[in-house]
Amino acid sequence: MAKSIVIIPTYNEIENIEDIIQTVFALPKPFSILVVDDNSPDGTADKVLELQAQFPDQLFLEIRKKKSGLGTAYVHGFKWAIAKEFDYIFEMDADFSHNPNDLVHLQQACEDGADLAIGSRYSTGVNVVNWPLSRVLLSYFASVYVRLITGMKIHDATAGFKCYKRKVLETINLDKIKFVGYAFQIEMKYRAFVKQFNIVEVPIIFTDRTKGQSKMSGAIIREAVFGVILLRIKSLFNQL
Repeated sequence: MAKSIVIIPTYNEIENIEDIIQTVFALPKPFSILVVDDNSPDGTADKVLELQAQFPDQLFLEIRKKKSGLGTAYVHGFKWAIAKEFDYIFEMDADFSHNPNDLVHLQQACEDGADLAIGSRYSTGVNVVNWPLSRVLLSYFASVYVRLITGMKIHDATAGFKCYKRKVLETINLDKIKFVGYAFQIEMKYRAFVKQFNIVEVPIIFTDRTKGQSKMSGAIIREAVFGVILLRIKSLFNQL
């Protein structure tokens, strides 16, 4: 079994799921994949089950009863991966906005000493393809806002493409994770920052999805805006 596992949360990703799985398994380094599917009505989980016959020792599937949010899907996957004793645990989208080739670079950063490696869109400028300017500005200035509030020296605070060493996820109390959208990504980084883990940003090029639909919503944005303030307050009172 590979020592590295890529957690891919899914909801209605039938157009992407087979291609992303095949691409990850074709990489020069061995990776396992855990798909955490929120009972997608489009048959995403059925496709993963079909592919398990081809990759019985690399491809795993957890099906949840309903759509419950990105953050809870990742926490579910983290607990599963910790129990299976994987050394490197990744977050990655199913829609190819994250280039699977960069998994190798993120793992290398952790092998070279990082505890958490972030696939960063903004550490070397703005490396985003096919997003409207309004979305780029929203994402970029969200990270500026997070830096101002939290003190983290991270250029891409909302990034969802990451590699954790297992000890990071074992140290963070996953049962206390509160947020589910962009704020979840910020919260995980902030909890690692507060625990003084070594966080490194690895430059990537982010390409917006060409198939399927984005899960972005106004509620997710509001959660991120106010969630950052709440995280900072909790940290000040040692309540994280």
